Amino acid sequence: MLSPILHQPANFSVGPLEITGFGLAVLAAFAISQIICQRELWRRGHNLEAEAIPDIVLAALLGTLIGAKTYYVVLTGDPGAFLSRGGFVFWGGFMGSVALCWAVIKYKKLNFLRIADVAGIAIAAGYAVGRTGCWAVGDDYGRPWNGFLATQFPNGAPPSTVSVMSSQFGVEFPAGTNPLEVVAVHPTQLYETVMGFIMFAILWRFRAHRHREGWLFGMYCLVAGVERFIVEFFRAKDDTLTFGLTTAQIIAITIFTVGVGLLATRRGTVATA
Repeated sequence: MLSPILHQPANFSVGPLEITGFGLAVLAAFAISQIICQRELWRRGHNLEAEAIPDIVLAALLGTLIGAKTYYVVLTGDPGAFLSRGGFVFWGGFMGSVALCWAVIKYKKLNFLRIADVAGIAIAAGYAVGRTGCWAVGDDYGRPWNGFLATQFPNGAPPSTVSVMSSQFGVEFPAGTNPLEVVAVHPTQLYETVMGFIMFAILWRFRAHRHREGWLFGMYCLVAGVERFIVEFFRAKDDTLTFGLTTAQIIAITIFTVGVGLLATRRGTVATA
C-alpha cells in the first residue's frame, strides 16, 4: 500500500461506439435520481409531481451539461472548451440544473419546493454515483500526495504529470524535475464518492421530516456546501481568490448560507410525508 495506485481509464468500444466510464456513471446517476424522486413523491402522495419527474430529470440533465460547460468556459476564458470532452464543473452544473428545472416546473404549474424537497436526496445519490465516472476517466484529481490511496493518472484527463500540474494547476516542483514524470495525487474522486454517500444517508434519514416543503432541500444545500468546501482543500486547482479560498469554496459558502436560510424559514410542523 506504500506504492501509488496506477490508474488507467475505463473506456471500451462496442463496434464503432466508444463508451466511457464517465458516460455510464452519468447515465446511472440520473437514472437513480429519477427513481428516488418518483418513489419518494409517490410515498408522500404527490402523484402529479411524480409523473412529471421524467421531464424534470431531462431538464436537469440538459441544465447540468450546459451549466457545467459554461462555468468552465467562463473560469478558463477558453470558448473552445465547449467542444472538449472534459471541463464539467459541479457548481456550474448544479446552478444550470436548478435553473432549467425551475423553468420546467413553473411551466407545468407544479410546486417547486415540493419537488426540491425530494430532489436533494436524489442529487446526493446521483453525486456519489457520478463521481465514480470522474474516477473512471481520471478527471478532477487532487494535489500531489504520497500517502494512503495516492494515485498516478498517466492517462488521466489531463494526465497528472509535472508539466500539467505546474502549467494548469500552479503546483511548484524542484528545479530540474522531469516534466514528463507522472505525479501521485489525492484521489479526490473517491473522497467525493464517499462524502456523497454520507450526504445521501443523512438526507435519507430525514426524508420523513414534518417541516414545510423545501426544508430538506435546505438540508441538502447545507451538507453539500460543507462537502465541497472540505474537498477543495485536496483538489488540484489554480483559482484561489480572497482569503486563500477557491471559487468553488466561495460558492459553497453561498450555498451553505442558502441552506441555513431554508432550514430556518421552512421549519414548522407541517406534514409532508
